[in-house]
Amino acid sequence: MSCLLTVGRVEPCKDSVGGIESLTFLNYQEYVVTDTAGVITAMFEDDGTTPPTGYRYICRGAGNNLTQNVNSSRDNGTTFVQQDIAATFKKLSAASNEEFMLMIYGRPLVIVEDYNGVRWMCGVNWGCDATAGTAVTGAAMGDLSGYTLTLSGMERKFAPQLDDATYATMTIVEGV
Repeated sequence: MSCLLTVGRVEPCKDSVGGIESLTFLNYQEYVVTDTAGVITAMFEDDGTTPPTGYRYICRGAGNNLTQNVNSSRDNGTTFVQQDIAATFKKLSAASNEEFMLMIYGRPLVIVEDYNGVRWMCGVNWGCDATAGTAVTGAAMGDLSGYTLTLSGMERKFAPQLDDATYATMTIVEGV
């Protein structure tokens, strides 16, 4: 593997915004993924023909983010990227309790859709683990009554972008 740089980077326009629109969870399994220069251009279940099914959760508002931290060791000759997702989901319910526990028990792949309309695939190789979470009623009338969840994945590289055509092939189950 060559470690030589190949391009520079200019100052980009100031036309992007921060924040997360939604998270889409895919049950962990082996997927056949085509990654072309950091963009997923095809994704199928391990049979190579069935597009994945994802479960979309809207999580608009403050406190929702994806942070990717590089961990590199010259001494060990290793590098990995920790992908941390923080999300807040409004309103408690018995049905949501059950689904969140399934999410916590598993290690889903997570599609993070930002407010720029870009989708990032976290945990593409090894899934993401829930590392913290709360279900809270709030203390005052204006407090959150809902869930907070932190998921973490460790991958070789930054989360690849998921192209629109590949996302369009997936079965996406919207929330009710």
